[in-house]
Amino acid sequence: MTIDAVDPDAWTARDVPERIVCLTEDPTEILYELGEQQRIVGISAYTERPPEAAEEHPVVSAFIGGSVDKITDLDPDLVIGFSDIQSELAADLIEANLQVLIFNQRTIQEILDVVMTIGRLVGAEDRAHDLVEGYVDRLEAAAERTRQQARRPRVYFEEWNDPQICGIQWVSQLVELAGGRNVFADRASGKQADERTVTHEDVIEADPELIIGSWCGEPVDFDDYDERPGFDEVTAVAENRLYEIGSEIILQPGPACLTDGLERLESIIRPHA
Repeated sequence: MTIDAVDPDAWTARDVPERIVCLTEDPTEILYELGEQQRIVGISAYTERPPEAAEEHPVVSAFIGGSVDKITDLDPDLVIGFSDIQSELAADLIEANLQVLIFNQRTIQEILDVVMTIGRLVGAEDRAHDLVEGYVDRLEAAAERTRQQARRPRVYFEEWNDPQICGIQWVSQLVELAGGRNVFADRASGKQADERTVTHEDVIEADPELIIGSWCGEPVDFDDYDERPGFDEVTAVAENRLYEIGSEIILQPGPACLTDGLERLESIIRPHA
């Protein structure tokens, strides 16, 4: 190709990504909260928030896997995903010469940082700042309510039942903010799921007063707790203090867990304080 064949109008100083594929729910919800949902061209099959997202955008991925062909056909200028679990999909997309951004947020602060980063990426930094300030106000108000509690009940948060996996770090932090005492807080910082596995004996020894389950992708089977050896000795089981939180509002590291997820945790924990 010669210089003469180059269109001098072919380039532009493009301010922000215009076609974004979201491999998980959290960037989708963030973009909607920012009022920038028109940039989304593809989403994850597990996207439930906001509900209209599933009607307005094509599904191109699950959580671990996705269709490289479908994503490529959408001609995205940015693909956003979450965590090392999506590393293989991310590698495939990079090999397909796509621009890929993978976040690895594990704490409340990191979730807030991601909201700000995505806001900057799409030219909505002021709106992102307002959102984060609103989330911080909620968090601080919850912390103040906890400081005024007479006591904090022992809580076991379970992400999966076989093997038993306790809550990830942002969930642990939210449990504490909501007035509980996470019995496995020392394991919550584990980045990998296998760093957060617990045994029947661990739970029995911790003797939680409340068990809160949120199993990824399927409803909690409360009968399962009755069938675990020795669990009849656990206070939460003996007193039937077993609760469920939808994974879409607590296990997605985005706006949902800081709002509806925190509110649901408080509704469970504070009556037992």
